[in-house]
Amino acid sequence: MSRWDYIVIGAGSAGAVIAARLSEDPSCRVLLIEAGGTDRKYLYRKPGMMSIMHVIPQVKKQIDWGYKTAPRQETLGRQFPYVRGKALGGSSAVNGMVFVRGNRANYDDWAADGCPGWEYDSVLPHFKRFESFEDGESEFRGGSGPIKVTRPKKIDPVSDLFQTACAATTGCAITPDYNAGEQEGVGLFQASCADGVRQSTSECYLHPNLGRPNLDLVSEALVDRVVIEGGRATGVVYRKGSKEVTASASAEVIVCAGAVGTPPILMRSGIGPAADLAALDIDVVADLPVGRNLHDHLFVPMTFVAPNGTHTGTARHFFGAMIKETLFGGTWFGRSVFDVVAFLKLEATSRLPDLQIHVLPWAYPSPNRDDDTVRPVVDTRPALTVQPTLIYPKSRGELRITSKDPEAAPFIDPGYLSAPEDIEVLMKGIALCREIMAHGSIRDEIAMELHPGQGYFDAAAMRRELPNRVATVYHPVGTARMGSDERAVVDPTLKVRGIQGLRVADASIMPSVTGGNTNAPCIMIGEMAASLIRG
Repeated sequence: MSRWDYIVIGAGSAGAVIAARLSEDPSCRVLLIEAGGTDRKYLYRKPGMMSIMHVIPQVKKQIDWGYKTAPRQETLGRQFPYVRGKALGGSSAVNGMVFVRGNRANYDDWAADGCPGWEYDSVLPHFKRFESFEDGESEFRGGSGPIKVTRPKKIDPVSDLFQTACAATTGCAITPDYNAGEQEGVGLFQASCADGVRQSTSECYLHPNLGRPNLDLVSEALVDRVVIEGGRATGVVYRKGSKEVTASASAEVIVCAGAVGTPPILMRSGIGPAADLAALDIDVVADLPVGRNLHDHLFVPMTFVAPNGTHTGTARHFFGAMIKETLFGGTWFGRSVFDVVAFLKLEATSRLPDLQIHVLPWAYPSPNRDDDTVRPVVDTRPALTVQPTLIYPKSRGELRITSKDPEAAPFIDPGYLSAPEDIEVLMKGIALCREIMAHGSIRDEIAMELHPGQGYFDAAAMRRELPNRVATVYHPVGTARMGSDERAVVDPTLKVRGIQGLRVADASIMPSVTGGNTNAPCIMIGEMAASLIRG
């Protein structure tokens, strides 16, 4: 049995950060265990390949765990594909590279809800530490961190008009940096990609440091459980091929398998709701609400035919850009496919923006992408898709294991649309997007609303159709909630309550989801965890 000081489970958005930071101390031996394989492939590193990852079933199978949500009456019995990256870098190796910190009020709310030390002023230095923003260092932004953050140099002209129409319709500002002092407004999307390369945590934290003699990586290894003896985590049991291996940790085990991957590991280790564990004949070592509080962002894709747009959903357009990018660089294939984002208040009295709009200069599959066994059909005409996004869902669900077998998929129920308030926000968001697209500055560029389309202009018809149209933004959080009360799984230092030598650091610890895409907050959580561990 081998022995390390620290064992980190999961080389994803937080885990790769923690392993790299802890191994900066040459006296610390660190073992990083990842279920996926290498990300040193064109598929992962070239930003434009994300569309292949999520569209071609044979490719998606290679990079994704293949999870689906449980059917719910509120969403017509649909089973949503729940994409989770299965490679070094985790979901940061397969996501849309959209870079959003969230609203400063999110972190102040965490602190007020029993998480002292996580207010905005405390987390800001950790955000700044990891980023190298193209505008350089400032009061709010980092300029020399490992992850480069850029804006697109050129966007689709219809996307550009959306900025004008959105500002004119809502009265919001066109903002140069929604990650700085003020989030509200519309502006260019920032992305974790630069020089035609995806800035995943494996790319920026892990690979530059794998030569360290005190950092060991085991990939394609599935963690079964954490070994807990006398109330203390002492190691990890994992499977590598047909072999079962036990690794020992003298200091701590840090679980970073994500909001979907972390709860099953904790539950198989005896940490979770006692009744659920007993039903699976798992000895309970800590009766904690693991898997509860699951929630996620939802959007509704709205596609508008835009004859003067510059992108078409054709193989010729895609592969032509791939060849140009490979030979010369500087094309759309070397960056995120998203152009513009808006953060808006649906009501003037709202405390902070409660709607996010993603703007994508392509058509989108209709009505949804539930069937991931076939390539989705996408209209090939130039188009603009706007995606009104619910960023503060009231709905809550759960995740639980159905077997002690680590290869068995968990039961995943995010509780989509179980809270009526979520439906109202999405309906208002759809109406607002239609109002923006009807503004004089963009109206003449739009030939028609393709999806949902004319059949759903009536509010009652759209409300009935909504459960068939909503889609996840793949931002699950909250399943190992941080806090200071009985609802919490970990305390504000990320230590699992009642267990020594065990922490959790990933999206599962979020008490409530941040206002925007969640990858940047997960990287910040990794930086925070490393600082807490190192003292």
